[in-house]
Amino acid sequence: MLTGAICYALTLGGLVLAGLHGWRRRWRTAARWAGLALLPAGVYLTGLVPVGTAIGRAVGHWATRLVFDPRVWTGIGLLGIAVLLLALSRLGASGGGSGDQGRRVEPKSREPRQAAAQAGAAQAGAAQSGPAPSPAVAPKKGKSAAEELGDFSDIEEILRKRGI
Repeated sequence: MLTGAICYALTLGGLVLAGLHGWRRRWRTAARWAGLALLPAGVYLTGLVPVGTAIGRAVGHWATRLVFDPRVWTGIGLLGIAVLLLALSRLGASGGGSGDQGRRVEPKSREPRQAAAQAGAAQAGAAQSGPAPSPAVAPKKGKSAAEELGDFSDIEEILRKRGI
């Protein structure tokens, strides 16, 4: 009975505030206050007040146990160490150190180096035999779809020159 009276009093007070804001033509604020004012009566009429009480007691019990139980603090310490180890392992992996990831990257990194060395040798041989025709003098016939993309053709050209 007392719970219902408190909920209805809160609803009435909120509706009065909403009415005052509406009278001052602050419609958004009035609508916000009206929405908040209807919550206590709705919670009481649906029977959620005992549920809220039970949740409040459970959270209070958990918080009390959290503060005073050494096992909980040990668990928090273990969780902190786990997070720290995971963060450090990610930093070590991105730093390019000698770990598992270094072995996986190495075979892939050899192929572009060899291709770049071969392309450099081919360019050096072509430079010794004579000047290469410029792309403006000898345009290619039958462009592929990748070459017709406009902006990407410039990037592709730069990558070809570098042997990538």
